[in-house]
Amino acid sequence: MSSAPAAEAASAFPTGPGSRTSAAGVAAMLGSGLSNQIGAATGSLAFPVLGPVGVVAVRQYVAAAVLLAVGRPALRGFTRHQWRPVVLLAVVFGTMNLSLYTAIDRVGLGLGVTLEFLGPLAIALAATRRRIDAVCAVVAAAGVVALMRPQPTTDYVGMAAGLLGAVCWASYILLNRTVGRRIPGAQGSAAAALLSAVTFLPVGLYVVLRHPPTVASLGYAVAAGVLASAVPYLVDLFTLRHVPPAAFGLFMSVNPVLAALVGWIGLGQGLGWIDGAAIGAVVGANVLSLATSGRGGGA
Repeated sequence: MSSAPAAEAASAFPTGPGSRTSAAGVAAMLGSGLSNQIGAATGSLAFPVLGPVGVVAVRQYVAAAVLLAVGRPALRGFTRHQWRPVVLLAVVFGTMNLSLYTAIDRVGLGLGVTLEFLGPLAIALAATRRRIDAVCAVVAAAGVVALMRPQPTTDYVGMAAGLLGAVCWASYILLNRTVGRRIPGAQGSAAAALLSAVTFLPVGLYVVLRHPPTVASLGYAVAAGVLASAVPYLVDLFTLRHVPPAAFGLFMSVNPVLAALVGWIGLGQGLGWIDGAAIGAVVGANVLSLATSGRGGGA
């Protein structure tokens, strides 16, 4: 989720079509993906004290601090035409993180991230009319059906939260494009992060008064903000200067796999073979679509 504002800010550093992915770029992408998922897993450790809402509030504060430092928005110079998508982006920003952490709390990191990943996948597939993309859509849909199959322990609220996260991520991508056209640099994303953080101030105050945080829980929440917001954003700024956009998008496809591995190793959230295959189907559909995107036509 961190790539959209980074791509916006790095647009001044285009990568030529003939350039190759450097070893440093690959290492940076891997580090960014792992940091994002480890951050999400770390944040979940604070759920027993702060709950998903409290963790998201802290993450919004950290994200706002980072984006304000990088974007330095000239808020007084924004027009109404510019503020409209910024306000919508702020709403989506908070809702997206809240829905993701709710999904993680209820269905686990791997499944939650996979369901949220359907958002950018849907955007990518809807942008083309190739036959192979139709096949990719069917494969991804089959994976989702397998993930959401009825079971005695199926948590439909968690599944719905993951799908809401997917809708939010898709909206986030589209709104970032609009904000990027209307406001230069990363100023729009920074302004949206600030509004979202201000909105979560009452939430954070309520959580603190109702459930006083321990030092450990607060540390986990702050670490989640740093690892899942600050580090991926700053690393992506570097990556997008050295890696072609297509390669960057292709590598982002491994995030559900990384999430499943981190959830398994770090949180003990095991997956059955059907769930693993379903995640593989969603990721594979995205990889196939991106890998063939330059072949054009009806391939």
